[in-house]
Amino acid sequence: MKIEKIPQIQHINSNNFFLLAGPCAIEGEEMALRIAEKVLEITDKLQIPYVFKGSFKKANRSRIDSFSGIGDEKALKILRKVSETFKIPTVTDIHEVSDAAMAAEYVDILQIPAFLVRQTDLVVAAANTGKVVNLKKGQFMSPESMKHAVAKVTDSHNEQVMITDRGTMFGYQDMIVDFRGIPTMREYAPVVLDVTHSLQQPNQSSGVTGGRPDMIETIARAGIVNNVDGLFIETHYDLGVAKSDAANMLDLKYLEKLLIHLTAIRKTVNSF
Repeated sequence: MKIEKIPQIQHINSNNFFLLAGPCAIEGEEMALRIAEKVLEITDKLQIPYVFKGSFKKANRSRIDSFSGIGDEKALKILRKVSETFKIPTVTDIHEVSDAAMAAEYVDILQIPAFLVRQTDLVVAAANTGKVVNLKKGQFMSPESMKHAVAKVTDSHNEQVMITDRGTMFGYQDMIVDFRGIPTMREYAPVVLDVTHSLQQPNQSSGVTGGRPDMIETIARAGIVNNVDGLFIETHYDLGVAKSDAANMLDLKYLEKLLIHLTAIRKTVNSF
């Protein structure tokens, strides 16, 4: 399936990858606009098509006292403001069937979380909005099984679908990326590599997920070499105050250097 079937993220440069990037969660308007503006400045310079990412709520938390959001409508309105201010598409994840129609009023892409990608009613509800649907591959699923998740979208008369690999569970407290899955899943839909979530270390005894941000460039480089269509990177300008997933996000100050390296690698790969 060609990326042209997803008009919101058609390539500015057809030989480059696209980028879904932003904070794990929407914490407020100022922070969302600040992150979007900086990422857009970088991606415009490097001709990388950019989609702003931000969760309007965090339903999957290890502990009941973990940050879950600033209010659904408030966060969704901030996502809309980002889109209108910078003229870029936005993506957010949904967790319940009722979320689909609500979020579709504000964003361009509806994301199905990895733990929920087998939930037929949720996937179909997202597809029925007519929005682009981003299916996160379950940590417990094979690449081959994602063809059935894609079919739930396309059988609902929506061809705008993509798959995001966010790693596979390895033991109880680690994730690995099986790069053999990228060409397999690209047979079904455009494929994105979720670099930062692939480096999570979940199920910690503290109830706070850990991570390996020092490995972000390693995983991202491998994804580009293996022809992913897009990258997913969560980033924040102050990890010390980030309210969700700070342990595996990329510090925003390192994003430009990383993307410069990755665009150079993609150019080299394209020369073969």
